[in-house]
Amino acid sequence: MSTEQHDADAYGQELAAISQHQHEATAARFTVFQALAAAGIGHEQADDIVAKLEAGAVAGAHTWVSESSPPHGSEPQFEDGWFAGVRDVASYLRRIADRTATTERGRAASSAMLVAHLQQSASPAPAAPEATAAAEPVPVSVPPLEAKDVLAAAERFLWAVAAPGTRNWPDGSDFLDVALSAVGDEERAGYIERLEAFVEEHRDRLEELLRAYGPGSRPASHGRYALVGQPETLIILERMEAAPFLLRGRWEEELETVFLDDLEFAWGPRIRLSR
Repeated sequence: MSTEQHDADAYGQELAAISQHQHEATAARFTVFQALAAAGIGHEQADDIVAKLEAGAVAGAHTWVSESSPPHGSEPQFEDGWFAGVRDVASYLRRIADRTATTERGRAASSAMLVAHLQQSASPAPAAPEATAAAEPVPVSVPPLEAKDVLAAAERFLWAVAAPGTRNWPDGSDFLDVALSAVGDEERAGYIERLEAFVEEHRDRLEELLRAYGPGSRPASHGRYALVGQPETLIILERMEAAPFLLRGRWEEELETVFLDDLEFAWGPRIRLSR
């Protein structure tokens, strides 16, 4: 087996392990929200409790990284580089912990909606045929998420998107469809509000992204970073932060990954899946 093949296999195993951890964390979070609701804890307080627990886990990783040391007997230059890298990673982890503790909101309400939907779906049919019409529960459908409405919301942030005449794709519907396919059923009811909050929160980063990599920039002149400046990209970035593994899985089924890889490099998300 070649070194490149070995590296690719190892990286694939790493992604699979992380994906499993994320899946288990999602299931555990759902259970915690159910338990808190049963104890009479309101949605806002439940979000606060779980966000602080998750921020604490990131803080634990910060401590582990900060206390790591280079191999014994390393050259001074190697040690200097090691500690510089540790400081960079630790600083990034601290920012993640800060953001996790303060911005993860709305998940308890989404969990409650999903529980209600599952309970409604599992309700047995009434025994008496003549009472079926009156007793049959009204089905709870997943709220629609219209692509045109989401796109219209994204286009309102004029400081985060390129002018229409300079965009690479007048119609980026393929990119939008894939990004929206990574929005879970439990997130659809308030997704536009979630997107708006995300864009407002990251205004400085988005303005810098457009300036540094958008149409007319030096990197874009080489034919790269083609998605920067598209209104659809705001949805892609939000999903890149919220559901990175699901987004990449859906993307790889439908589109060329180079577009997502470039955007991921320029944005610098919490979890980077491109190599």
